Amino acid sequence: MALSHAIMTALLEDDMSGYELAKAFDISLGLFWRASHQQIYQELHKLADRGWLQRETVAQAGKPDKIVYALTGAGRSAMAEWVMGNSRVQEGKDDLFVKLYNLAESNAAHLAMEIGQRREQMMQRLYLYEKIRRRHYADPTALPVRRKGVFLALLAGIRQGEHFLAWCDEAQAILATVDGKETDGG
Repeated sequence: MALSHAIMTALLEDDMSGYELAKAFDISLGLFWRASHQQIYQELHKLADRGWLQRETVAQAGKPDKIVYALTGAGRSAMAEWVMGNSRVQEGKDDLFVKLYNLAESNAAHLAMEIGQRREQMMQRLYLYEKIRRRHYADPTALPVRRKGVFLALLAGIRQGEHFLAWCDEAQAILATVDGKETDGG
């Protein structure tokens, strides 16, 4: 998925300024797709130049004018075409898993600590996901069609997070058995 599709998805229901979009992105699609505010602003300009977004300058009292972006018909068509195409998974890059290939008695405690930190971060993320689920998706069967899709993405995040917590617990238990003796024949 290109960042352009994530941005256009965020604009499906509401027209937004770049600032509003970046903030909304942080608490919704940003949970599944990472982008800096600078990347978002750059992509907004490209999408507008391509004709997929329209820009409207809105005057504000006592503040600089803001530019509000909206999907055009061409943008909606591009989104519909993209949705009907094949999805592809982008594999993650995570230093922690590469570090685990270098496990030794001398770094086991440090790696266990890193895993503990990751576990805590995931607990915080799951707390947020669960808060969102309870507040906005208590009865998923009663949701409008598009919101059901959002719920399913959120549910996938919750399930992946739960799975990651179980892995953290198992990894920490195994690392606790590293007692200073090399056990891999090295």
